[in-house]
Formats: sequence, C-alpha cells, structure tokens
Amino acid sequence: TKDSVLFAIEEWSKLLNINNINTWISKYNFKNTNSKTVAIIMAGNIPLVGFHDFLSALITGHRVLVKQSSHDKHFLPLLVSYLEHLDESLKGRIQFTDGKLENFDAVIATGSDNTARYFEYYFKNKASIIRKNRNSVAVLTGNETPKQLAALSEDIFRYYGLGCRNVSKIFVPKNYAFDAFFNAMYSWHPIINDVKYANNYDYNKAVYLMSEFDLLENGFLMLKEDASYSSPIATVFYEYYNTLEEIKDKLTQD
Repeated sequence: TKDSVLFAIEEWSKLLNINNINTWISKYNFKNTNSKTVAIIMAGNIPLVGFHDFLSALITGHRVLVKQSSHDKHFLPLLVSYLEHLDESLKGRIQFTDGKLENFDAVIATGSDNTARYFEYYFKNKASIIRKNRNSVAVLTGNETPKQLAALSEDIFRYYGLGCRNVSKIFVPKNYAFDAFFNAMYSWHPIINDVKYANNYDYNKAVYLMSEFDLLENGFLMLKEDASYSSPIATVFYEYYNTLEEIKDKLTQD
C-alpha cells in the first residue's frame, strides 16, 4: 500500500545519514577487495525488502545484478536512477534483469524453503548467501509496559505482518491475561478497512470457526493457540509456557 511504501522509504532515509554510514563501514577494510559481480534475487513481501543486500554489495565496491520480485519492482530502479544522478561513477555498476542470471560471481537469494532448495542446487558452484523462511516471535511475561506492548503492535501489524521480522507468534505464561495485549493492539484497528486484509480476516476466521478452533479476537486480529510459527494474515499464534528457561530451550532447538 501507499502507506507501507512511504514508511519504508522514510525509515531508510532516517538510517542513511552520514554518521550511521561511517559507523557501519568503519568496521571493515575494503582496500584489498576485488570487485565482483554480485547477483541479488530479491523477495517481494514488503517494499524495498532487498535494499540492504543491494546497498551492502554496492558500498563494498562490487557490481550488482538485481533480479526483482514482480511484487516490488518499481522503487529500487527509481532510487538507482537518483543515486546515479548524484554519483555518475555508479553508472554501469548496477544492472536489472527479468531473465536468467548470467555472468556473475556470487549470489544473494531470498525465498521460501522450497525455492531455497532450488537456489542451493542451481547456485551450488557459486559463492552464495541463501535465505529461507524465517519467523519472528515475542516472549511475554505479563509484566510488559504499555509502551512495550505498543511496540509489539508495530511489530505485528506493520506491512500487514508480511515481513520476516513481523511477529507471527507470541509465547505467554500460563494464565496470562490478554486484556493489556488487546488494549495495546487497538490503535491498529483501522487496518480492517483495507479490503484485502479484511478478506483475509474473514476467510481465516470462517476456516477456524468451521474447524471449531477456540479463538481470541477483537474484530481485526485473531489469536489462535497453535504450535506452529508461521501464522496467516490477521492471525497471531500463541503458545503457553511454564518457565522462561523452558521457552529458551525450545526456541534454541527449533
């Protein structure tokens, strides 16, 4: 959506100040770096999701060959045009392709577990970083402040929960009272006015009710007790724990 795009661009504009960039690159020595061509296969789940990979390859002196997702193909070329306008030395170092990746030395690829297996086979003879499905969780104790729970609401709803850093599951102690949690979520209630989000909410709720699952919900977010980590849009899974040590061990194993 427009709001998601503007948020992503604004956040990057805050991060990319000269102090942050100098602090970042001061930890590395690029003097003996041989320039390579790095292919980057980008996901399209949230706006500019592959920008960090792109920037990392570019700032270390490499050439970049970008294959974008069809879901997020407009904004990076626009930013590249602006960068090349500011610094003409970047011209020729950045290429975009819709076809087969060719003439590259290394690859960074992001996708699902299924596509990752394909990437691992296809790029087995190349230096590679291949990312699979990832999910983020939150462990609550019941002692969270309203400010902390408000921050959690951002982590749940931003980008409609589509990012790998969006919290898709919470762990709560036995007998946890969800009132404070739902109070903190309420500021996001306008999200239900988005037609696609509302359709997901209605569909998933119907599936859960027909399956006779117990739900906690507030009209725009459903909580479902589930051992899985990856929850559908408009749903957050939850699971009870007995001790923090228990949940630390579980997360380490999983």
